[in-house]
Amino acid sequence: MSTSILYDTPGPRSRRRTAIGSVVAGVAILAALALVVQQLAEQGQFDLELWSPWIDPTDEQFPAVWDLITEAAINTLTAAVLAMAFSLVIGTLLALSRITAAAWYRWIIVGVVELLRGIPVVIAIFFAARVLPQFGLDLPTLWYLVIGLTAYNSVIIAEIVRAGINSLPRGQREAAESLGLRRSQVLAQVLLPQAFRVMLPALISQLVVVLKDTSLGFIISYEETVNTAGIIIQNLRNPIQTYLIIAVLFIVVNYALSRLAVYIEYRLSRGKKSVSKKAEEATMSEAGTAGA
Repeated sequence: MSTSILYDTPGPRSRRRTAIGSVVAGVAILAALALVVQQLAEQGQFDLELWSPWIDPTDEQFPAVWDLITEAAINTLTAAVLAMAFSLVIGTLLALSRITAAAWYRWIIVGVVELLRGIPVVIAIFFAARVLPQFGLDLPTLWYLVIGLTAYNSVIIAEIVRAGINSLPRGQREAAESLGLRRSQVLAQVLLPQAFRVMLPALISQLVVVLKDTSLGFIISYEETVNTAGIIIQNLRNPIQTYLIIAVLFIVVNYALSRLAVYIEYRLSRGKKSVSKKAEEATMSEAGTAGA
């Protein structure tokens, strides 16, 4: 009989209470959902005329609605991809700078990281759109959104990268330095590749956050998905249906990113096991040859 080191194995009474609590909670949730569905039905939210612009190709508004959403989705993905790329590059450089910086100027990097971590991302976007033009930096709206998202998420990624590097065994660094590698080579060739494997789930999670934060572009009138949905609602008067469709789109994309993270992590761990197995087989073969 296996036991857990984190908590005691529940006994018959505890299991019975847990089962009863689960059933009661499930019934309560189903009752709440039934009440919500009833209220929506009484308000006519399931009428076909409210859904047809989204699901009925014969509806005259169907092409226009999906053309708008497709264009908005492209704008959303463009901003997200640019912000992800810049955040990864700048965040990695910030992490490496903080690790390798001398004590007398490390506080500058730490100050920048802590300052940007403490600023809400919506403030960073608004600041970029309102302040940068005052200094003559007149850019398309897309770039103000990308700058605001990058300013916030790059420091988050910097902390993830730094934590990933610091989590590696100290012997990795010492072994690389004993081979005569410079400090920059140790970081680039030994520590960073291993750290990225360790922090891959956290990085992917942060990239999902970047994608969701593009919806804040509405404050600077960027034509992303949520902002365009608001325009559609003003014309069709179907907020529940429209926002439900938008939510499904975001869920599908975010789920795809999450599955991609799982797949990449699996491939990396599989490759690592394959290399270790080959090394072990080579060692056993050499040992057998020496014994013969």
